[in-house]
Amino acid sequence: MDKISVIVPCYNEEEMIPIFYKEISKVIKKMKEVEFELLFVNDGSTDDSFKEMKQLSLDDKKVKYLSFSRNFGKEAAMLAGLEYASGDYIAIMDVDLQDPPKMLETMYKELKSDSNLDCVALKTNSHDDYGFIRKFFTNLFYKIISKMSKTEMVPGARDFRLMSRQMVNAIVSMGEYNRYSKGLFSFVGFNTKWLTYKIPERKAGKTTWNFFKLFVYAIDGILAFTTTPLIISALIGIIFCFISVVAIIFIVVRTLIFGDRVAGWPSIVCIMFFLSGIQLFCTGISGAYLSKTYTEVKKRPIYIIKEKSNDLSNSSF
Repeated sequence: MDKISVIVPCYNEEEMIPIFYKEISKVIKKMKEVEFELLFVNDGSTDDSFKEMKQLSLDDKKVKYLSFSRNFGKEAAMLAGLEYASGDYIAIMDVDLQDPPKMLETMYKELKSDSNLDCVALKTNSHDDYGFIRKFFTNLFYKIISKMSKTEMVPGARDFRLMSRQMVNAIVSMGEYNRYSKGLFSFVGFNTKWLTYKIPERKAGKTTWNFFKLFVYAIDGILAFTTTPLIISALIGIIFCFISVVAIIFIVVRTLIFGDRVAGWPSIVCIMFFLSGIQLFCTGISGAYLSKTYTEVKKRPIYIIKEKSNDLSNSSF
């Protein structure tokens, strides 16, 4: 009998955890040919999310939990889940039910029907719940990163996927601190089948992902999978050096021929501000890569576990 581990990262989701458990229990009862493990990861929640997890684990032996010492972020929660999951197949799901549990049955059947498949993942072409600005920047991000990166980034890709143990082991083996899982899933290769679906509305609670967090997450993705911005900043420097040389030659020739003084200090000030902005922009790009290197070389733990289920052990060791 195959075993499916379902990893559920949670941050301040006390309202959603019981609702999610109720919905996924229907799927578990239906998929009688499969053994299940529900692994909730408490990412330093400040509400009663952890109490909900512990109570579920007391009522149901299939439910297990990990609890961080503080909030380390969803990427750390997913990694912890992958490292502690014991299933033959591992799924990652959001607790807000925007990743429908009923899709697990379809995903599992797809994997079992094709021995060459290692992963079945979900993507969406619909962003009806996004505002105009968020939708615009989401589309822009995928266009930019697809042009810059050699690693394929599928537009509308979700974290919701069902993976083989071999693929999960490959992902866990990459111990980088600055993680962008959507890129890592693609980077390791393995055969993936994509299913398209429409994201349902959140059943309860509020998302903690605001525009700023998503913007920072997108920048992390670009920095993690391409060095093209460094090349662009170098090219900008070369272009402006060329422009400055041409401008100097023009001014010298004009002065020698016409004897005119170069007037227009307002335009000079504007040019100075413009060039200073370009310099700061390019310096910022270099600084962003340097900061990522700094956090990597310190080798700090990606997460710290404060409490976990007694029967839970790290399967990556």
